[in-house]
Amino acid sequence: MRRFACVAVLLTALSTPSGAARADDLDTRITRQLHANAERYGIAGQSVLIRHDGKLLAQAIAGEADLTTHRPVTPETVFNAYSLAKLLVSTLVMQRVEAGWIEMNAPASRYLPDLPEAWRAITVQQFLDHASGVPEYFQTHDGKIVTPQGDPLPATLADVFKALDTAPLQFAPGTVNRYTQTNYLVLTALLEAQYQQPYTQIVEERVLRPLGLTHTSLGPEGAAQENTAIAYIGKQGSLQREDDIAWPSYAYGHAALHTTLGDLDRFLLALTRGELVRRATLQRLWQPQLLSNGRRSGFSTGWEFEESGDYRMVGHDGGTRVRARIAFTNGLAGDTYSFIYLTNGSAKNVWSRTLVDSTMAAVAPTQFPRATLSETLITYALEPHTAARTTALRQWFTNTGRGDQATLEQDINRVGYAVAENLGHATAVHIFTLNTTLFPCSPNAWDSLAETYSALGDPKQAERLYAKSKALAAAR
Repeated sequence: MRRFACVAVLLTALSTPSGAARADDLDTRITRQLHANAERYGIAGQSVLIRHDGKLLAQAIAGEADLTTHRPVTPETVFNAYSLAKLLVSTLVMQRVEAGWIEMNAPASRYLPDLPEAWRAITVQQFLDHASGVPEYFQTHDGKIVTPQGDPLPATLADVFKALDTAPLQFAPGTVNRYTQTNYLVLTALLEAQYQQPYTQIVEERVLRPLGLTHTSLGPEGAAQENTAIAYIGKQGSLQREDDIAWPSYAYGHAALHTTLGDLDRFLLALTRGELVRRATLQRLWQPQLLSNGRRSGFSTGWEFEESGDYRMVGHDGGTRVRARIAFTNGLAGDTYSFIYLTNGSAKNVWSRTLVDSTMAAVAPTQFPRATLSETLITYALEPHTAARTTALRQWFTNTGRGDQATLEQDINRVGYAVAENLGHATAVHIFTLNTTLFPCSPNAWDSLAETYSALGDPKQAERLYAKSKALAAAR
């Protein structure tokens, strides 16, 4: 019954003429969405906060911070935020850019002359946006972090750079994005060189203390707090405890951030108000970045960058479990949303992007069409399939103007692969099948459906569909 209730909520939101949910029932909508997400993905505990133009729209919590003691999630629960730590680095670098001490397009070696020789021409922007090509400095083995050769990590950051001195670049700098933690070791070293202070002290003096973020910390201290949520990972469809990695202190620029919903909200609010970096600077730095091949980068000054409808969106994921996102139009002075979605893990290891999209669809479905499409398709894939439901969904595409959009096929395909990853191929097959009915002449649509049947263990059906895809491609 819970799923049908959630569907009713979604359809009500979709039919709201203004495209935004009414304030008097938004908390209820978001709470229901949290429970629907918990049921779909097996989420242990979760906490959500949403603002529009600085005004609190909704805040909701659900589930347990500790499945053994059944300690519930509260607004004060401390979550491991993992790679959200990179947003602190980005903010601190932007402050130095704004003050004129760092140039984005200058080689980082201008400020760090002891970088490996092959890294000397890589710019600050390329390190921020994971477009540097530098190799990864670690790998995980049996829950521990070691060098790529399997040895213990070096004791100091200088030793890390020395160990990578002869390692080849993964690609020519500026040509592609590849998410690599080593980038943020360089940026941490850059900040320490600028301030002549340890990185943790820089963060404390320039972010945590000015904003009063008393429940935010870097390193193992946050994980040791009594009200910290236990982290879980999905294995074979069930939740298992996952202990924190013991990161060295030089890794705190990319990991080991622990924070609360309130503290993270205060950080995003300070950014959108121009308290940490002026709005004009953010507007200039949060622009689409182009790679040397002409394609748009997936990052902008260290923040993931994308667009939905009229909105630009910047944000970041943390360990796939948490996400922060800011959506804005025409600068940050108005029509700006912020979304925070914190979890301590799920049985399905659901992507944090999918969770944030679900709240965007509940809050403002017409403003965020891609998020609304994602949530609508997931709901469709999970419900009993009838001809009437498929017809209703096709009508929804028409009513919302999605049916005429050139990217619809790609967007449906994108959601299909996300569903395959989080909910399994048996669920995703409904989305890929829908795409072939909407775009029967698309080789890509049939290829994705064939791939899904192959994953389901039906080689004959997969072979037939692959043949159809190849025939359509040859006829073009």
